[in-house]
Amino acid sequence: MRHWQLQRLGEDGLLLQLGTSIDAALNTQVHALNTQIQAQRPAWLRDSVPGYSSLALFLNEQAFAHSQDPLQTAETWLHHLLQAAPLGTARNTSRCVEIPVHYGGEAGPDLAFVAERARLSSEEVIHLHCSAEYRVAMLGFSPGFPYLLGLDPRLTTPRRSTPRTLVPAGSIAIGGAQTGLYPQASPGGWNLIGRTALALFDPQRAAPSLLAPGDRVRFIAINGT
Repeated sequence: MRHWQLQRLGEDGLLLQLGTSIDAALNTQVHALNTQIQAQRPAWLRDSVPGYSSLALFLNEQAFAHSQDPLQTAETWLHHLLQAAPLGTARNTSRCVEIPVHYGGEAGPDLAFVAERARLSSEEVIHLHCSAEYRVAMLGFSPGFPYLLGLDPRLTTPRRSTPRTLVPAGSIAIGGAQTGLYPQASPGGWNLIGRTALALFDPQRAAPSLLAPGDRVRFIAINGT
């Protein structure tokens, strides 16, 4: 693997940039690399945070206690790994999470708009949204908010020109070429097409976020429109 950039991120982090685009193949490389690093678990690693096309790595206190320049130590380790690592062929062994969704009505007030823009019926939008298998590219925006890749291109819908001041927790939404879920009630500018009753984020759980980067997701309609 040769096309990457490595830069320092604050006082205790490194940002590994594999590209600049929102691309499923590139995101697969990010998660394959993250899996490989987590498997080797270098002594300096505290945490890793995958993005669409980048991977942030953070060092622990032990690294600073045992090295005058721990970031350089981590950089050298990563350079050796990246020069030898064949990525892009990793088998996806991630779990698949099924999300039950009530589409339309009060739960999905923008479903009709998405359908009209796509020149489809609301039933066809639901069918397309449920037919795909999505991948959690990354978490962001708010705790546990998953950005999902895999939306049918016919459902691509621009974000709302005027965001809502309050989006209910569990809302399923489309923003551009992405779909996602709002874990908590919050402001938001994506188009709401449905809602799930699942608790997407609970700080009291061992794993607070229901979904993790790399997970596969399928939506299951539990109603009509």
